Amino acid sequence: MATSQSPLGSRRRLGAELRRLRTRTGLTLDDVAVRMTCSTSKISRLETGKGIPKIPDVQELIRIYGVSSDTEREMLLRLVHDGREHGWWEPLLEGLPHDLVVDLTVRHTALETEALRVVAFEIVFVHGLLQTPDYARAVLNAARGAREEEEFEQLLELRRRRQEGLLRPESPLLFSLVLDESVLHRTVGSSAIMADQLEHLSAMARRPNISVRILPFSVGTRGGHGGPFGVMEFPPGAGSDVAYLEGHTGLTHLDARSDVENYRTIFGDLLISSLTTDVSRAEIDRFRDIHRARAKDGSA
Repeated sequence: MATSQSPLGSRRRLGAELRRLRTRTGLTLDDVAVRMTCSTSKISRLETGKGIPKIPDVQELIRIYGVSSDTEREMLLRLVHDGREHGWWEPLLEGLPHDLVVDLTVRHTALETEALRVVAFEIVFVHGLLQTPDYARAVLNAARGAREEEEFEQLLELRRRRQEGLLRPESPLLFSLVLDESVLHRTVGSSAIMADQLEHLSAMARRPNISVRILPFSVGTRGGHGGPFGVMEFPPGAGSDVAYLEGHTGLTHLDARSDVENYRTIFGDLLISSLTTDVSRAEIDRFRDIHRARAKDGSA
């Protein structure tokens, strides 16, 4: 988990605690909503970490749930306070056009900051957590079109800050990535950029907290080929795991346990079908050399 805690992480932990307390008292969401004279959706959003908590609301829930321990009460109110703070990424989004901020999905960055482990499948590009600056710039340029230089720098800095989670000296983010073989073939930016990107990917894949596996063309199509996706896993008490899907309109997050388990199963199938980590690194290095040779010959 990140050393710099995100407000969403605090909200999710608060929500998990409130759900535990409600379950312990045998009350339903509707029961609590009636006692709070509010909508059921408000209580549900608090329990899933999607609502911004307010001290009066949580104090009333503490009363309804009969919390008598001063320590427990203080812990809940501290989570309320932390859940209302700003995340480290917010200054990096200042001044960006609304469409970029929406597409970046602030919630995704917040969840990723709190995650213990991320598993992901990519079909088109190297995952953002493992992209070099030049590769990331080429991807952003292709996805966003012409933008002001300052906007690109903000987006690149956000991506760089996200990548720091993989390099933390203590409790680095665990990352398991499956890349479709097509990612190695596809030239993004230029052959020189691709060679540098694959060199970086090979080096990062040797870190103990990172696994990169290649899904070869020879296995045909698998269930995961419907589109890029991932699953973010969280420490106990930090809220439920979340699956996410990538699309043209941005990222979609799925909280339902059945959805998360479905994508976890799909990822498991991709792992079984993929090359081993050692063979995958050898393939990455082979394509690095291919792109490097193309760059030297000036063919791309």
